[in-house]
Amino acid sequence: MDVFRELAGLRPDAFLPDLATVLNNLSVDLGGLGRREEALAVITEAVEIRRELAGLRPDAFLPNLAMSLNNLSIRLGGLGRREEALAAITEAVEIRRELAGLRPDAFLPDLAMSLNNLSSHLGDLGRREEALAAITEAVEIRRELAGLHPDAFLPDLATSLNNLSNHLGDLGRREEGLAAITEAVEIRRELAGLRPDAFLPDLATSLNNQSVRLEHLGRLEEALAAITEAVDAYRELAGLRPDAFLPNLATVLNNLSSHLGDLGRREEGLAVITEAVEIRRELAGLRPDVFLPDLATVLNNLSSHLGDLGRREEGLAAITEAVDVYRELARVRPDAFLPNLATSLHNFAIRLGGLERLEEALAAITEAVEIRRELARLRPDVHQSELDRSLEVRSWLRSR
Repeated sequence: MDVFRELAGLRPDAFLPDLATVLNNLSVDLGGLGRREEALAVITEAVEIRRELAGLRPDAFLPNLAMSLNNLSIRLGGLGRREEALAAITEAVEIRRELAGLRPDAFLPDLAMSLNNLSSHLGDLGRREEALAAITEAVEIRRELAGLHPDAFLPDLATSLNNLSNHLGDLGRREEGLAAITEAVEIRRELAGLRPDAFLPDLATSLNNQSVRLEHLGRLEEALAAITEAVDAYRELAGLRPDAFLPNLATVLNNLSSHLGDLGRREEGLAVITEAVEIRRELAGLRPDVFLPDLATVLNNLSSHLGDLGRREEGLAAITEAVDVYRELARVRPDAFLPNLATSLHNFAIRLGGLERLEEALAAITEAVEIRRELARLRPDVHQSELDRSLEVRSWLRSR
C-alpha cells in the first residue's frame, strides 16, 4: 500500500485507482481479522478516492464507488453505526440501480448483492417491511439470473432465499419463511452434493435457519433433525479447518442446546451448551476482540440451562461472567453492546431472585430498566417489549 500511496502522490491520474483498490481489499482483510476500526478507516479512504474519481469519470469509476460503499456499510454495521451503514448501502443501491438500468447484463448481479445487504441493515434498524421489500427484489433478480445461468447464480439465489426467510420470520409470516428456507436448503443440498468443499458450509447455515423456522411453527422434532444435521456438517468442517469453522460449530451447538431444551432433554442440552462455551472460551482467549461477544452469549444461555436443572449457584456464576464481559464491551462500544448488557442484567436479576438475594436482584433489574428505557426512547419498535419485560420483573422483585 505504501508503494501505491507514493506512486499516487507522484502521478495521481495513473495510480489513484490502484491505491483505492488496494485500500478496498485491505479493509476486507482487516475486517476478517477483527481489526474493525482500522478496516473502517481504510475503506473510508477508498470511498473518498473513488468518489473523487467518479466525479470526474462516472462511466469508468461509478461501479468501483458502489463496491466500496457496499463494503463501507459492512464495516460501519460491524461497529454498531447502523444509521451511517444504512446511508452507505442506500447510496450503493442507488448507483447500482442506475447502472443496471443501462447495462442489466453487467450490473444486475451487483444490484442484487447490494439489495441483499440493504435488507440486512434495514432489519437491524427495525424497519422490517422495508427490509422485506429489499430482499424480495433481490430474490426476484437472482431467480431470473439463476434461470438463465444456474451454475453462476444458484448459490446467490440460495443466499437471498435464506435471508428472505429470516425477514419473513421477523414479521411473523412463519409458513412463508419456512417455504423460503426450505427452497434454500434444497438448492444448497444439491450444490453440496456436487461440491461439498465449496457448499457444505452454506448448507449447514441454511439447515440452522430452517431449524429456527420449524421451531417457531412448533415442529420441534423436525427442527431438532435440521439442527443436528447442521452440527454434524460443521463438526466435520471444523475437524478439517478449525480456524475457519470452530466459530460456526459453536453457534450451531448453542442452537442445538435450545432445541434439546425445548424437548425437555435438559441434560443433553446442558452438555451441548457446555461444549459451545468451551469452544468460545478458547477462541476468545486467542482473539478477544472478535470472540468475547460470542462467549458472553453462550454464557448467558449456559446460565439458563443450569437454572432449568436447579443448579442455581452455577447458573449465577455463568450469568455473572456474561454480565462482566458485556459491561466491558458496552463501555468501549455502547451502540453495539448496551442491548446485550441489558439482557444479561435482566437474566442476572432472575438468577439472584431465585436465590433470594432480592436486594442485589432489584439493583440488577433496575440497571437493566434504565438501559432499556433509553434504548426504547430511541427505538421503541425494537426495545419497548424488552423494557416491558424488565419492568414486570422489577415489579415482581419489589413485591417479594
